[in-house]
Amino acid sequence: MNQQFTSSHPAQKSGNSFVKTMKKILFLFVLLFVISLGAFIYWNYYYTYSDGTRAGLLQKFSRKGNIFKTYEGEMILSSVQSNINVPLASEKFLFSVNKKPVADQLSALQGDYIVVHYRQMKNTLPWRGESAYVVDSVSISKRP
Repeated sequence: MNQQFTSSHPAQKSGNSFVKTMKKILFLFVLLFVISLGAFIYWNYYYTYSDGTRAGLLQKFSRKGNIFKTYEGEMILSSVQSNINVPLASEKFLFSVNKKPVADQLSALQGDYIVVHYRQMKNTLPWRGESAYVVDSVSISKRP
């Protein structure tokens, strides 16, 4: 008497279905993790938190960095001027630039009163610059 077991054995069917269910759950978990990680990275590093314009005196503009060379600038924002056009009550606005044409334009305007349009990100990336403020356009200010 030689009995042969076929794949229609009830215990074997339930084992295969358990493995398939676990694979589906694992796949969904990994998919959810990847989507969540992508959303987290986008929200913290690429989402524009705010944007606007700032006007002031372009005091400093340079290209710096050890591994990633970035353009960094510093503007003096002032609300009170002395009688010789020197800012008295001032605040510094530190920003980064990641577009070469804008960087060239800013480099030529150093020492002038300018208006910049910026985008503020939640966090910085090494290749984007040190500041969360990224300037994307510049124009000369009418106010000296």
